[in-house]
Amino acid sequence: MPELPEVETVRRGLAPSMEGHVITRADVNRPDLRWPFPDSMAARLSGAKVTGLRRRSKYILADLDTGETLIIHLGMSGRMTVSGDPLGQFHHDHPAPEKHDHVVFHMANGARVTFNDARRFGAMDLAETAQLEEHWLIKPIGPEPLGNDFNESYLIAALSTRNTPIKTALLDQHVVAGLGNIYVCEVLFRAGINPKRKARDLSDKRVASLVPIIRDVLAEAINAGGSSLKDYRQADGELGYFQHGFQAYDREGHPCQTYGCTGKISRITQSGRSTFYCPKCQR
Repeated sequence: MPELPEVETVRRGLAPSMEGHVITRADVNRPDLRWPFPDSMAARLSGAKVTGLRRRSKYILADLDTGETLIIHLGMSGRMTVSGDPLGQFHHDHPAPEKHDHVVFHMANGARVTFNDARRFGAMDLAETAQLEEHWLIKPIGPEPLGNDFNESYLIAALSTRNTPIKTALLDQHVVAGLGNIYVCEVLFRAGINPKRKARDLSDKRVASLVPIIRDVLAEAINAGGSSLKDYRQADGELGYFQHGFQAYDREGHPCQTYGCTGKISRITQSGRSTFYCPKCQR
């Protein structure tokens, strides 16, 4: 599933073709994805101007001049790609429609934005912009890791009573928004923290050290266009390349890259997900 860097990369790629532009027509080619689309979604989007394109956790939020916000989640295999962009940043020709092109936005500037989702785990919803923070998808989400509300004091307090492994705690979207399996593995590797350690047992100093590392890992991944392992593509159809710099994730059996460490990366299962770490230097 795309994590924060992938969603932010897609948002940035969509912005030149969508932000400030009118959706001339929205084609909704099926009644649902993970759950049913909102009533009259095509009609509510057609003719609306996208006044802003932002991100909250793993959601892309398109604010409209109708007073509504389109909430988009890419799910496991969802892609949003642009064609026909007059700015020349994308392929000029619109590709032939594909089987899993479920929602298509025809923009007044000539661009076409296509949401393709083979596995249909993605989702879209419409909510009043003024009440967006109360929407059931948005309300429970914790602070953004790149924002000011996510700091050392906050994280120390949030983890102080958590009797779960630190890996599980950091994956909890109530604790911090947007982190997923890939980037938590990378963060804990850089921090030298064993993913099996109970969150509440970590010293305040070690918890505080996670904040800048989380920010660094996410910033590097965004700059690299995210990580492409299976389905993920940027808005121009290109792959991300942060996966080429993984130090822990998906490196089972490879030598640890920590200077002076002679260990090898191991894989264990936590909460049904693969965790990659070095048992020798992550303590």
